[in-house]
Amino acid sequence: MPLSGMGAARQGGRFNRPDQEALYLSLDDATALAEYKQDNPWLRPGTICTFFVNGLQVADLSAGFDCERWPSLWADFTVDWRAEWFDKASEPPTLYMADDVVAAGLDGILFPSQARPVGTNLVIYRSSAKPASQLRVCDPDGVLQGLAGH
Repeated sequence: MPLSGMGAARQGGRFNRPDQEALYLSLDDATALAEYKQDNPWLRPGTICTFFVNGLQVADLSAGFDCERWPSLWADFTVDWRAEWFDKASEPPTLYMADDVVAAGLDGILFPSQARPVGTNLVIYRSSAKPASQLRVCDPDGVLQGLAGH
């Protein structure tokens, strides 16, 4: 179910709380691979595919942090959210950013990659509810549908 965002919902992520659907995408394949691998020296099995995204309203952090609505908070997106969440049992500021984005009715956040500094990522909220005109996966041969049953 590549559009579900439920993988990130299992434990949460940089911009989503546990049980909050969030689909994390990268704008290029090298960044996608770096994000998938993270700091693990071994590449675990997985599926990489192309998504088509159109007409979503997103908070754009990709070019800097001069945002009038959330000026001081946005600069904290680079915090080590895993250390905050898992080591310190404290909610990282990025979760509050996500709350603000969702409350404002935006579809997601465009942000610089921490795994590949020249890359850009996009997190999309409520991804499974988006119409195909806004979000769809490239699967012309139905391969992903075949994997869903396994």
